[in-house]
Formats: sequence, C-alpha cells, structure tokens
Amino acid sequence: MDRLGSRCPLPGSPRLAVLTCLLLLTVSLLTYPMLRTLSLQLHSAVTGSYVSGTYSIVFVNCPNEHIARDIARTILDKKLAASVNILPKASSLSFWNGEIEEASEIMLLIKTKTSKVHMLSSYVRSVHPFEIPEVFSLLMDQGDVHYLKWLKESMEEP
Repeated sequence: MDRLGSRCPLPGSPRLAVLTCLLLLTVSLLTYPMLRTLSLQLHSAVTGSYVSGTYSIVFVNCPNEHIARDIARTILDKKLAASVNILPKASSLSFWNGEIEEASEIMLLIKTKTSKVHMLSSYVRSVHPFEIPEVFSLLMDQGDVHYLKWLKESMEEP
C-alpha cells in the first residue's frame, strides 16, 4: 500500500506549479518571434542601426524586356519597391509539364521592404504572362547605411 501511494501524484501545489510552468514555457515559445522582432525594431529606432531582414531582394523572370519594363515601372509607381534592375537576357532551363524547356528570359532584381514582398508577389502574379511566374525573395543581411536609408525614404508615401 505504501508503494502505491508513492506513485500517485500529490494533489495541489506541485501539480499546479508544473502546469503553470508548462503554460509559461508554451506562451514564451509562441511569442518569441514577435517579441524578437519588436525588440530589434526598438533597438534599430533607438540606435539608428539596420535590422537584418528589414529589406529584401525579389527575383522575377520575365519573357521579354517589354514586359519586364512594364512590370518594373508599375512596381515603382505603386511604391512596392525602391529600385528595380533589369538584367539582360539569360538562358533558362526548367522542368515544365514533364519536359525540359529552354528559354531566354529577362531577370528583375527588385529591392523592397520585406513587409511589402507579399503585396509585390501578388501584383506580379496578377499581371505576369506565365502561368506560374518565378517570384522569390532573399533577405538583405547587411548594406551601406546610406543606401538602406535611401531605400526606406524611396518607398514612403508622400
């Protein structure tokens, strides 16, 4: 009988304490990304330093220069980006509908705020002639302070 009693959890405090600790741990893990982002933004605002990942470079392939220029101009007009580089023809090989396709494409390098990548991608998908346009982004880790300041100012609404 003594042995059976030692296996059963004690009612009250220890069990409640364990549940409370588990709840706090769960809440901490779930809110960590948000708290980290807010603390980095606060640090950036106070010190004037750049927070890695605030800006992104978005890559978009277009079938020709005319379409590339139209997309680039509209992106800039809509303040979805601060700058777009239109790179000359590139040969592309891809696996599409069970076959390897080869094409010449024009690549756009779009510099924007990471927070605008989703809107920019949605716009590109709505106007791009490809069934599935190639749109992906990479976070900017570091950059010249003056350039990053210009990026920010270029995308601000008047």
